[in-house]
Amino acid sequence: MPVFVWEGQTRGGETRSGEMNAQNADEVGQRLRAQEISPSKIKKKGGALAFGKTRVPMKSLVIFTRQFATMIDAGLPIVQCLELLGGAEPHKGFRAIIETVKSDVESGSTLAESMSKHPGAFDSLYTALVSAGEEAGILDTVMNRLALEIEKAQKLRRKIKSAFSYPTIVLVIAVGVVIMLLYKVIPTFTAMFTEMGAGELPGPTQFVVSMSEFVQSNFLFIAGGFALLAILGTAFMNYPATRAIFDKFILKTPLFGPLVQKAAVARFTRTLGTMVASGVPIVDSLEIVSKTSGNMTIEDAILHVREKISEGQNMVDPLTETGIFPHMVVQMIGVGESTGALDTMLNKIADFYEEEVDVAVDNLTSMIEPLLMVFLGGVVGGMLIAMYLPIFELAGSIKTE
Repeated sequence: MPVFVWEGQTRGGETRSGEMNAQNADEVGQRLRAQEISPSKIKKKGGALAFGKTRVPMKSLVIFTRQFATMIDAGLPIVQCLELLGGAEPHKGFRAIIETVKSDVESGSTLAESMSKHPGAFDSLYTALVSAGEEAGILDTVMNRLALEIEKAQKLRRKIKSAFSYPTIVLVIAVGVVIMLLYKVIPTFTAMFTEMGAGELPGPTQFVVSMSEFVQSNFLFIAGGFALLAILGTAFMNYPATRAIFDKFILKTPLFGPLVQKAAVARFTRTLGTMVASGVPIVDSLEIVSKTSGNMTIEDAILHVREKISEGQNMVDPLTETGIFPHMVVQMIGVGESTGALDTMLNKIADFYEEEVDVAVDNLTSMIEPLLMVFLGGVVGGMLIAMYLPIFELAGSIKTE
């Protein structure tokens, strides 16, 4: 069995490293995350880097999965399917991966084992479902479920991204406009006031002029500060300890918290439903699902549920203990568990909460849009009014004379 060298950080921010025997880098990553260690590097001992390989576009993965399912359903052998799909794949990196998987299958490896060597294309969820499909002889059905799961997950991800991106983009534009006004426009007004012989400037005008002088004198420092802020923000989000704090905080915010929670419930129930329907054991399913939550607080909650189920409890009690999942969701899962229709109930919950995410995103956008417009208009308009105040005073004094 190959030996992998790894490095990672604990939840407390402590850096650790070591060696591990495993079939592939993905297995090493799964074991480390089970130990609450976030891996930053995994490589085969004496070999090339094996963690964080080039990602395959979701669109390419969905098309591959759909076509694979159709070919398997038509009765084509797996090797022939991979040969046809690899020859038709336009993405060079993905084509090379498919060809490698084909070679491994020809050498006697299972499809799941061959795919698990390429975590950049086939994650743990994908390989677990493929493995279950191979064992149960329903690979075509599982591949269709996988394609549907990927499509819905991608759609949900786009909605959440758009909800967070819109206010961020508007705020960045607002800051950019304000800096441009202070750096380029306000100095023109200041020179005009000097030529007109304006005396003491009104308070608002003097404040804007002082800000303009500060921006002109420290423009490079301000630009560097924003760049440093962006770098620190990225590092903050990638550092496990601070990411855990942020993930916990975002769930409690009044505007974004409910949206993140609904999206997490939709993703959790959809993925778990797909895995249960495909025959993956519930304990294994929960471990894999926890990694797809996108929030460390929710990931901890799912792992807590997994631990309690492995001790012999049902799902309802530990789900309630987490305080993350709404009462209605817990009750519906309990009904599905007691009636033996857990996968059906989970998919119904996912359908409901995906619609809830749609409504929440629309409501959030409609609420934030006017607020951002008022903010942007107030800042820019306030600056312009402040700069016209001396002109109004001069015009008034000329009429008086």
